[in-house]
Amino acid sequence: MLKDIFFKLNKKASDEKTDKAEKQETIMTKCPNCKKILYSKDLHKRLNVCSNCDHHLPIISTERMDALLDIDSGKELFTNITSVNPLNFPNYEEKLASDKEKTGLEEALIVSHGKIMGSEAVVAIMDPRFRMGSMGSALGEKLARTFQYATEHRLPVIVFTASGGARMQEGILSLMQMAKVSVAIERHNKAGLLYIAYMTNPTTGGVSASFASVGDINLAEKGALIGFAGRRVIEETIKEKLPDDFQTAEFLLKHGQLDDVVNRVNMKRYLGTILKMHEEVV
Repeated sequence: MLKDIFFKLNKKASDEKTDKAEKQETIMTKCPNCKKILYSKDLHKRLNVCSNCDHHLPIISTERMDALLDIDSGKELFTNITSVNPLNFPNYEEKLASDKEKTGLEEALIVSHGKIMGSEAVVAIMDPRFRMGSMGSALGEKLARTFQYATEHRLPVIVFTASGGARMQEGILSLMQMAKVSVAIERHNKAGLLYIAYMTNPTTGGVSASFASVGDINLAEKGALIGFAGRRVIEETIKEKLPDDFQTAEFLLKHGQLDDVVNRVNMKRYLGTILKMHEEVV
């Protein structure tokens, strides 16, 4: 009897300690780069950019969309497109269901038609929490329809990429999305419309080799990892040691593969300015 009471008291104390620790963790956040302890509320206001060192912590797609679009201007598109298991890959459905529950998303991409500082645009944002932002048939279909919709409505497109590359569970069907989306981009381009590719951390594999790199303006977020193959694979292939900043946004900018590297805090103002300038030209 006394033993049971003692156990219950210990369990209650342990639960209270855990709840307190979780509460403290949500109140404060440690920057993984400079190790400074930050108020989570202040960090959120800065779109998860450290106020001490400007390190860009992860931000989910819905929060980025809300921060980017003018209030009450966004209309989400293509919400009914979701992945299936065309190759009967083992446990793929279970993993998709788990990611849907965890993220509240139907796929690793959300698309909205809205306004940025008063200028209309179609914005597509990838989310690495869902199958590491991998490029499957559903994601490719949503992107192709994004450019088709923008072409029909004569609107610019902004795509925020964040991906581990092709989705292995869909095999060749995943790789086909590179060509499909690229064709839709070219039709949009021939219509004289603007495409801004905005690479975030990480943008790798087939995504970096296709629609992430063919914008009229190619931007990247500060410190983003961008590249096709991994550092180790490249070093083993060329038998040379690569620079420490290899495959970072700053490295690509220095070597002419980007037009600019943008701090997330300035994201809306930066893109709004480009869209306004483009409106005045056309």
